[in-house]
Amino acid sequence: MNKEIKFQNSGNKGKAYLGELDSPLAQMTISITPNSLWIIDHTEVDERLKGQGIGKNLLIKVVQQARELNIKILPLCPYAKHAFEKYESIQDVLK
Repeated sequence: MNKEIKFQNSGNKGKAYLGELDSPLAQMTISITPNSLWIIDHTEVDERLKGQGIGKNLLIKVVQQARELNIKILPLCPYAKHAFEKYESIQDVLK
């Protein structure tokens, strides 16, 4: 299986995902605010992929995109919140 994480956004929603856009095997969804802030609101990984670092890879993709666009991130999702506390290397985009 291709483990490439893709990123898509349109309007006020976005997501990093693995698999197909309409039925991803894993995804991290964001709400996009008008004031250059992304709110990570949900992370979901298929049971068969748990324990393989997919959640972290989703977060890294979102962080890369935020850095490119000079966006700050507010993690409301429990997984993302915990990851931001754990990994100092991504805290530069933290709101």
